[in-house]
Amino acid sequence: MTKKAKNLVIILITIVIFVVLMFLTILPSRIPLTNDDTVGNTPGNLNNGGYFCESDGRVYFANAYDNYALYSMKADESDIKKINDGAFSCLNVGGDYLYYSMIGKTEDYDLGFIGKPYGVYRSKLNGKKATGLDRCHIINLRLCGNYIFYEKYDNKEAVSLEKIRIDKKEKQTVAPKMIINPSCYIDGKIYYNGDATDHYLYALDTATGVSEVVWEGNLWNPIVQDGYVYYMDVGNDYRLCRYSFNNDTIEVLTNERLDMFNLYDHYIYYQVSSSTQPALKRMRIDGSSQELVKEGVFQNINITSQYVYFNAFNEPTPVYKTSTFGPVGVTSFDAAMQAALKEAKPDKKSKE
Repeated sequence: MTKKAKNLVIILITIVIFVVLMFLTILPSRIPLTNDDTVGNTPGNLNNGGYFCESDGRVYFANAYDNYALYSMKADESDIKKINDGAFSCLNVGGDYLYYSMIGKTEDYDLGFIGKPYGVYRSKLNGKKATGLDRCHIINLRLCGNYIFYEKYDNKEAVSLEKIRIDKKEKQTVAPKMIINPSCYIDGKIYYNGDATDHYLYALDTATGVSEVVWEGNLWNPIVQDGYVYYMDVGNDYRLCRYSFNNDTIEVLTNERLDMFNLYDHYIYYQVSSSTQPALKRMRIDGSSQELVKEGVFQNINITSQYVYFNAFNEPTPVYKTSTFGPVGVTSFDAAMQAALKEAKPDKKSKE
């Protein structure tokens, strides 16, 4: 073999090795796209901070006993473990990834951000490979198929609705200077209530970015499920109602004034706003079987397939829980507290 031929072989081998290395480097970093009907979390959970999210029998949650660090566990609260530091909310799951908002520090990220990272994030289900998708202040966010829609707050531009693809591409402003809560997503549309001139029910087509009025009601925090929209009736002291799309009828589920509610399957959990008898209650989705869960003022009502989690107003801990579908029996979320204590690092004095 001539010297020229040997040099050519060496060059070809070098090129092949380079291409293989590039392929091995790029392939793991590619984010597989999901189905268009991927919803990330329930609208009720996201309207209540999105601190709990369930997928394939596993619950991902922001542990209030550990400054809202990211933990995961089985739905029955076994196999609980910490998977990332920081302060997390608006949790969504899609495929093999978590999507969320974060304020705080993390030990594993490749953002290039200086100081405390915050904004829209994506990570593996084990909390690793956390990647910043947009650095901004978040009010709420929702995974809608292959896109994340999120309310962004800016001191200069106020609130806007943004979207970005899960692989950090196609970032764009959907609705500038508009308050659009993206929590309720179904069949390619985000359902939300008007906030400026009216409180009608609107539907935003996530593919085209076009909004249209669905129903000229007077509502707040709508949740669309099985041909109904469940909502707080603004014109009637925020009582809980549902409107039937099929029959064009309104049903009053309770005349009590609400602070918030969450809907899961065939149950509604709701906080009654009262100066004398505030309480967390639950009912069937048709308004029947109303019962007391716990007296007091509570918030952050998050629901999984087995438990409902909540805490007293402006008191992150203790976190309370009760069975989602079984008899009411309120206890504290001790598994989360014990896991946080186990993760706590001893201070310098204790080491000495």
